[in-house]
Amino acid sequence: MNHDLEHAGLERGALYNDDLAPTTPEQRTWTWYHYAALWVGMVMCIPSYTLAAGLIDQGMSPWQAVTTVLLGNAIVLVPMLLIGHAGAKYGIPYAVLVRSSFGTRGARLPALLRAIVACGWYGIQTWFGGLAIYTLLNIITGNALHADPLPLLGINGWQLVCFLAFWLLQLYFVLHGTESIRWLETISAPVKIVMCLALVAWALNNAGGFGTMMGQPSAFVEGGAKAGQFWAVFWPSLTAMVGFWATLALNIPDFTRFARSQKDQVVGQTIGLPVPMGLLALMSVVVTSATVVIYGKAIWDPVDLAGRFTGIGVGIALVVLTLDTMCCNLAANLVGPAYDFASLSPKRISYRTGGLITAFIALLAMPWKILESTNGYIFTWLIGYSALLGPVAGIMLVDYYFLRGTRLDTAALFSERGEYAYRGGWNPAAAIALALGVLPNLPGFLNAAFPQTFSGVPDAFKVIYTYAWFAGLAISALVYWLMMKFAPQRAPVAGAARA
Repeated sequence: MNHDLEHAGLERGALYNDDLAPTTPEQRTWTWYHYAALWVGMVMCIPSYTLAAGLIDQGMSPWQAVTTVLLGNAIVLVPMLLIGHAGAKYGIPYAVLVRSSFGTRGARLPALLRAIVACGWYGIQTWFGGLAIYTLLNIITGNALHADPLPLLGINGWQLVCFLAFWLLQLYFVLHGTESIRWLETISAPVKIVMCLALVAWALNNAGGFGTMMGQPSAFVEGGAKAGQFWAVFWPSLTAMVGFWATLALNIPDFTRFARSQKDQVVGQTIGLPVPMGLLALMSVVVTSATVVIYGKAIWDPVDLAGRFTGIGVGIALVVLTLDTMCCNLAANLVGPAYDFASLSPKRISYRTGGLITAFIALLAMPWKILESTNGYIFTWLIGYSALLGPVAGIMLVDYYFLRGTRLDTAALFSERGEYAYRGGWNPAAAIALALGVLPNLPGFLNAAFPQTFSGVPDAFKVIYTYAWFAGLAISALVYWLMMKFAPQRAPVAGAARA
């Protein structure tokens, strides 16, 4: 049993299991390099590579797209570091930390919201990994895998088989926990950097330079197809870029709880997130610009591009793509929901069981449907779930910094009768703040997801949805602060908290 809980005289109850317990000094082995490598491993993936493509498809110039990606990731780094502080200080995962604001039972709601989003992402990344395997096998067999789509699914049988094969491949790491993931990320990060540099060198060498795409003007300039509409596209695009890592901004304590020091998590994440994301976006634009010269058309899909290589290059490229996808998927989309599902019933669900639940839900998500269009991917999926997660981040930040001054009673987080029990295990202020943070974005989401059915949504709600993550965070943070400040019976006394 964890020493802090033993010292408090607590038994293992409904809120506790070994996976959720605060980390011991012996478990705190992650240095700044491990966090930088973790982020490089997560950043270097197919969805990240294609972000700039989606922005250019919306009318941005290459440089505008790269700048938007970089800015969005610089913004999301701030809550990442702030929320990560609690994990490094107390050794607790997100699902336990959120009990301080939502209550020991109420914490299951934000944990479940974050887990379901991660399951969707786990499915998307698994689809990309399976697609890489499908492309390699298709090349080897001389396009023998092409077939008609299966009814209802919309993909052919071989695509489904490859999707399931990649899903099974990841089960090893699902069953072997976070240390196996750290090992994978640490050894793969340098390989990915070398391969990215090699891909840029290949593109420049074969295209004889950067290609004409790098000088392509945006569609928003005078005379362009979308003249004068830059800001109308920029703000929702920026929100989508923030939303891309909004899940990790919440559950980053799942990783920082293993930090050797606070400095390690801050330095490692600062090095590992914004700049590599910006550089990857730039690389994708440079390589795609070269494909216009080499192949006569822009090829944004790295799987498609890898399939055009010859000889051993095909195998190397697709093995690296598969590795990239698996590294990102396991770190970004497995660890968090595994802890989240475990927190729903700690007595019955371990980290490993939570990981298996995540993997099985991903099977049912049909991720290829989400990716059918740029508009659906960016403006429905990325912005839509950021409208859910932004309010949770706002509540957590206000609770941890403004109300508690970063002081938590660790043992009380595992007690059904402690200061975080509130009213029957629920903090009404957090539940109300979450609802009020999400509701203003709901009409805009419905309009984006089902434009024909909800075409009459007022423009004001569409504008709010443009800033979904920001608006939700600000509204929920303000409402939560006001309710907790002026309803002291719901708020624990900050000075009584035990560091």
